[in-house]
Amino acid sequence: MKPGSKVAIVDLDDPNFVTLLRSRTSDIVQGRPLQPVDIVFMGASELPDLKRLKEVKSWIEPNGGIWVVRPKGGRSALRDTDLIEAGLAAGLVDNKIASFSDTQGAMRFVFRLRDRPK
Repeated sequence: MKPGSKVAIVDLDDPNFVTLLRSRTSDIVQGRPLQPVDIVFMGASELPDLKRLKEVKSWIEPNGGIWVVRPKGGRSALRDTDLIEAGLAAGLVDNKIASFSDTQGAMRFVFRLRDRPK
């Protein structure tokens, strides 16, 4: 994340992460932002949570991204394929996977270049 990025956090309760974010930017909002942001960090633990991607995509700048943070491992209700399918259904594509913590992973979604709003 670039210093000074505009960030929104939704359905993700991780005070340590917010503290880390604040070392990079002070422009952080919890929930729906009033203006488009560069990055949204969205928590998800069940399949229905992924339906929110359709709404959240309207929160980002055309070149922004949404990181979906979800539990890691075989006990998680969400698989990579679930996230990829939900992203496609929302008009987004995945382009990066990262380890968010010891217990959570994250997948980033963006607009396809040809689909980016003008």
